[in-house]
Amino acid sequence: MKLLLLFSLVALAQCLVHRIPLRKGKSLRQSLQERGLLERYLKKHPYDPAAKYFSTGVSSEPMQNYMDNSYYGTISIGTPPQDFTVIFDTGSSNLWVPSVYCTSLSCSNHNRFNPAKSSTFISTNESVYIAYGTGSLSGVLGYDTVNVADIEVYNQIFGLSETEPGDFFYYSPFDGILGLAFPSLASSGATPVFDNMMNEGLVARDLFSVYLSKNEESGSFVLFGAIDPYYVTNGISWIPLSAETYWQITMDRVSIMGRAELCQDSCQAIVDTGTSLLAMPNEYLTVVLRALGATSNGEVRIDCEYRNSLPDIVFYINGMEFPLTPSAYVTESNGVCSLGFQGMNVPTESGEMWILGDVFIREYYVIFSRAKNMVGLSRLS
Repeated sequence: MKLLLLFSLVALAQCLVHRIPLRKGKSLRQSLQERGLLERYLKKHPYDPAAKYFSTGVSSEPMQNYMDNSYYGTISIGTPPQDFTVIFDTGSSNLWVPSVYCTSLSCSNHNRFNPAKSSTFISTNESVYIAYGTGSLSGVLGYDTVNVADIEVYNQIFGLSETEPGDFFYYSPFDGILGLAFPSLASSGATPVFDNMMNEGLVARDLFSVYLSKNEESGSFVLFGAIDPYYVTNGISWIPLSAETYWQITMDRVSIMGRAELCQDSCQAIVDTGTSLLAMPNEYLTVVLRALGATSNGEVRIDCEYRNSLPDIVFYINGMEFPLTPSAYVTESNGVCSLGFQGMNVPTESGEMWILGDVFIREYYVIFSRAKNMVGLSRLS
């Protein structure tokens, strides 16, 4: 009886924090934000999506929003644990971090894993090479205990970088990358972290969900094993995957309302938390710039005076509409307005790929379901 009462009181408290509006229809969050107190409140009372669940197999990893360009959280590897900041990347499948073997400049200002300091590390003779759109790395593979959002994954295979050419990773605020795509995409046949979570029964449901904050605000997270009901009040639109490599889907078409129609015969897209912008084939970027009256000189820009008159860009997917408003795809810095688009030709068997990166994901709570092999989108209000 006492346990039931405690559960009811906790549930009621959560409703008061997350659900019940204040007078005049304002939520607690809105009221705090209007008074300039939201950031201070969140620091003292960080929102933990997993806290509302009273079962094992559900855990939340908070992510730092770095200038709306990247989102990263902290994991640990080894015994005793060595901490690393990583991008939780749905566009790749490998886990890797810099190692003490790395001689590249990019490793010099990041945390580096030292196998000699971990009693649970198991070395291999296998090498790994991973190439991204912005950088690459090579190194060796090893096994060790990995802790992600307080979920301990034993004997997890991961990459220890030895070379990281170029300067992209040098200027990155994170140490490494934790891939959340499918095993078929993994370099050297390494089993992804989330696959081991599922195989070992460490998550309540074979899915994870992601919320990305806007305007450098706190609150971003990846939730393993559950869907947070607080973020799906607008319902969930489920989209079947068209391939089990990336989180790849088929788009029916893309419309710049009243100005242009793109990929009218359908095209492929991936939902990618590891890409900052919304990437599209170069031929389509040209059409988009022309339709919006924008220019491109390394960075896609538009006259700030016209930003409020720009149209929505609507993605038609699985018979449903997913709009992207100007406030989502236009950013202003020091009086200069930029569009969150980039041209990138990513060839696939079914044509050039679109990448629905953070510019798109910030507008939707995204559920990545391995149980259904679907992506779920819920529009954020």
